[in-house]
Amino acid sequence: MASLMVDFIISLDGYAAADGWPGFWGMEGPEYLAWLDGDAEKQHTSLMGATTYRLMSGFAREMPDDPGFEGITAMPKVVFSSTLRTPLSWDNTELVQGDPVPAVRDMKRHGTRPLRTLGSLTLCRSLLRAGLVDRFRVVVFPVITGATGRERIFDQYPDVTLDLVASRTFDGRLQLLEYVPTVLDGPPGADQK
Repeated sequence: MASLMVDFIISLDGYAAADGWPGFWGMEGPEYLAWLDGDAEKQHTSLMGATTYRLMSGFAREMPDDPGFEGITAMPKVVFSSTLRTPLSWDNTELVQGDPVPAVRDMKRHGTRPLRTLGSLTLCRSLLRAGLVDRFRVVVFPVITGATGRERIFDQYPDVTLDLVASRTFDGRLQLLEYVPTVLDGPPGADQK
């Protein structure tokens, strides 16, 4: 059975990106980049929605010799979209046009290669809500982008408790936090009287 990890980079105040800031908020260091380029980080199938696909495939097309994008291009990818049509231009990418929840449930049940999301906030919310996420990992960048932040990651999420199973510091400033999530049906303690 394959495992599924939701994987995000975030600002301290929970944004996926910010207007006017460079990628990784300009704070990616050599230790973090080496970890991203490591073999262990590329031995999975990436899951994404149409918006992330359009963005990332565009970057890959513009920078075909970039080692990071070469690795992503080479790995298997699955895109969930009702607007995209085949054939997709990005190598090693499969399109699924139906509901992602049963498709991912089937991928987990019948696959052995780990699954990991790439961006795709709506997709991640639906997979978490359905109880399909085995691990939830964030790399926290030490910036607050309250004025320029966009794409708040945790808006519209269900209530979730997180058990920390791994942590690491990159370049003395970036914090990796990996959790096992448990989606709650209601507020903690609501069923207790």
